[in-house]
Amino acid sequence: MSFMTAQLPWGNKGIRMKSDNKLMKQIGKFGIVGIVCFLIDFIVYTVLNYVFVNSGMSVQIDQAVNNVIGTVDKTYYAGLSKLVSTVVSMIVNYILSMKYVFVRRDNMSRRREFLIFVILSVIGLAIAEIILYAGKNIIDPAWPWLVSIFAWFGKITGRTKEFFEDTFWMLGSTAIVMCYNFISRKLTLEKKVPAEELPAEEES
Repeated sequence: MSFMTAQLPWGNKGIRMKSDNKLMKQIGKFGIVGIVCFLIDFIVYTVLNYVFVNSGMSVQIDQAVNNVIGTVDKTYYAGLSKLVSTVVSMIVNYILSMKYVFVRRDNMSRRREFLIFVILSVIGLAIAEIILYAGKNIIDPAWPWLVSIFAWFGKITGRTKEFFEDTFWMLGSTAIVMCYNFISRKLTLEKKVPAEELPAEEES
């Protein structure tokens, strides 16, 4: 057995460690960007829902959409709020993600990069919208105990039941979509760097 062959297992271990460390750091950066964009998303979403509910626009929006697509007594105003908040946070997310999280591909134009980012984000938005719709129109009616919890929180805090209902499904959809976003963007947008080419970690 040659010296190079004898050292190969240790070399592979070092490559794996560098790759794992890079991934963990990347996930950390993605998490920070995600928190910033989540706050933007959440603030815009919450403010719009507050405006819609307290101005009576939520009823008008629901009636208009129900009339257009032929449904009865379904809730859609939260979906509209989510659409607007997602578009705003998506633009911020693109700028921060491609600057601080992912390594841009040399063979991909910025226009194509942004287009792919938007397509992936639209898919993520669709997932979020499905979760919000299912939560408010299918799960809540089927689980009255869950609605009673929202009402209880509203009673002790002075907020409306709708606030906690909207927030609950917003948080749930956001968590699921964040996992989807990281995996899909890493696979499609990031430059593939061989693990053996990663810089060595400094020893402490």
